Amino acid sequence: MAALPVVFHCARLHPGLPILLTTTTLSAFKVIKDLLPDVVIYQFAPLDCPDAIESFIGYWKPSLILLMESELWPNLIMSAAEKGIAVALLNARMSLKSFNRWSVPLGLPLVSLMLSKLSLVIPLSTIQAVRFQLLHTPPNKIHFAGDLKYAVGDVEVREKELNTIKDLQRQFNDRPIWMAASVHRGEEEVILRVHGELIKAYPSLLLILVPRHPQDIKNVSLALKKHKVNFVLRSTMELVSINTRVYVVDTLENMMESRGIKNALQGHSNSSCGRLIFT
Repeated sequence: MAALPVVFHCARLHPGLPILLTTTTLSAFKVIKDLLPDVVIYQFAPLDCPDAIESFIGYWKPSLILLMESELWPNLIMSAAEKGIAVALLNARMSLKSFNRWSVPLGLPLVSLMLSKLSLVIPLSTIQAVRFQLLHTPPNKIHFAGDLKYAVGDVEVREKELNTIKDLQRQFNDRPIWMAASVHRGEEEVILRVHGELIKAYPSLLLILVPRHPQDIKNVSLALKKHKVNFVLRSTMELVSINTRVYVVDTLENMMESRGIKNALQGHSNSSCGRLIFT
């Protein structure tokens, strides 16, 4: 989703300019495929190995490469630099595991060389910025712009989606609602305990739960059954009743129906290095 505002901005600045968007998973494409401008071409990203990267760059001949929320792609970055192609990391992040791997004496010179080839690094957080600095990213190339996901804003809603949203609103029947989005594995237990406490104050409260990965639906369903919570899966098309406590968005195609919920918890934000984030 963070790529959307960048794509739209580029399309507005340069109408007709071909824009190539790549993802590494089919699930990511399913979420955004109907939101992209007509000028956008889509394909899967190549493997980060020399032959695949050389073939990819040779075929598309990009003038600029933007890596979004991605770990480092050494072959892509170095190959692009050799050809004079600018590369920028947007919403840049580096896991602690990757940071530790690159920090060893053998890895640090390699990653320092690679990071020096970048034209711009916009880190996702202060912690991420510090990690890139410790790996010798040139300070003048690190800039803050905030999380680009929050720049997505409103997107055009198709008539079919609009009708679905209106139908859900009728089913929700003006009940108080909060949403837990991008819920990672294991977080459903915490969220359900919180929901149980909130219901004591707001008896008709409905939780919209959006798992981070569709394959986690089984774990979510088991947790709901363990807590004896009355729930509905979006994929079953079952109607939401007054007894429904949790509405689970378990299909990628319907994730965008949940936008607009004001009281929302961003998943994976309650770890020791973060905090609960409500929007």
